[in-house]
Amino acid sequence: MQNNKITYPGFHEDSHGLTMLSRIVLDGWLFGLIPETEDCAGWDLQRMQKLTDEVEREWDKYGNLPSLLPPDLRARHAALYEMATVRARSRGWDPELDDDE
Repeated sequence: MQNNKITYPGFHEDSHGLTMLSRIVLDGWLFGLIPETEDCAGWDLQRMQKLTDEVEREWDKYGNLPSLLPPDLRARHAALYEMATVRARSRGWDPELDDDE
């Protein structure tokens, strides 16, 4: 029987790496919810929603602001998002353009 579920391609195969779901993966790494060896490739949307809920609970502890993270997490957040931004730009992402441009 063929599986017709929609699945996430994974952080490393994401279009540019700064999509809504790729940010969930980055934040999953940040908060230690998933190991960095896990990029969520092949995860169905229900499993991604569960990770999203876990990430949101963690962010709620810090008012959803990176500046309120403890110093170690703040430094890790900066490093992860710097890596993702450099990677996204190398794949053609332009933060000045809307998603549909």
